[in-house]
Amino acid sequence: MNKLIKGNIKLVGAGPGDPELITIKGIKAIQQATYILYDALIHKDLLDYNKRAIKIYVGKRAGLHSILQRDISLKMVTLASQGERVVRLKGGDVFVFGRANEELEMAQNAKIDTEVIPGISSFSGIAARHKIPLTQRGVAESFWVTTGTTSRGTVSKDILPAAKSSATVIVFMGLGNIGEIVSIFKRYKPLNYPVAVISNGTLPNEKTLLSDLEQIELQVNENEIEAPAMLIFGPIVKSSIVQFKNQIHQIPAFI
Repeated sequence: MNKLIKGNIKLVGAGPGDPELITIKGIKAIQQATYILYDALIHKDLLDYNKRAIKIYVGKRAGLHSILQRDISLKMVTLASQGERVVRLKGGDVFVFGRANEELEMAQNAKIDTEVIPGISSFSGIAARHKIPLTQRGVAESFWVTTGTTSRGTVSKDILPAAKSSATVIVFMGLGNIGEIVSIFKRYKPLNYPVAVISNGTLPNEKTLLSDLEQIELQVNENEIEAPAMLIFGPIVKSSIVQFKNQIHQIPAFI
């Protein structure tokens, strides 16, 4: 009797964008894979760590046709069931807006061996790159991380309590609803409340903008800031020097 070849699935966090910000363990997983299913925000240099593996693009981008999540999970399970070593390569960390739990559930139901390799989350990695401390004694004691847009296209209900808080607020996928998000913050914060917007964080085509609630929507449009972008609300962003097109954007003093 032939021994059954046992495949596996590894969910790998690739970090915020810069290919040098992946972990060594993540690189080793890529090198050992026979199949790599990768997202839209994955830097192509990461795929060069394994020339032999078959690469399958399964990215999702707003406004573009994308593969259904169930079909991605099913593809992974099918390949692993055939003895393949499958890496699911995701931007940031796999458990921050990565839908990794859905992929793990299907794999575990099929009794496929699985492993999760954490990555630097985009919210912390991008903020750190710009010297933005998400917490600071006497300024911000905590932070929120929330999506700006739900699967239905509406603004997340968590934006409202976040805007009421004194915490630093990081919003993913919020550019399309920036007008509504800013209007919620304006109910509870002054017009000169600081906001940073970082598009394509840690990548060569990164664009960054430091503004306030009064000007941010206008400046995003004027400077043609595009998704994927991360919004950071709070006085903590003034702790950094955030540059856009090599120019420092100053905002009024915040008290």
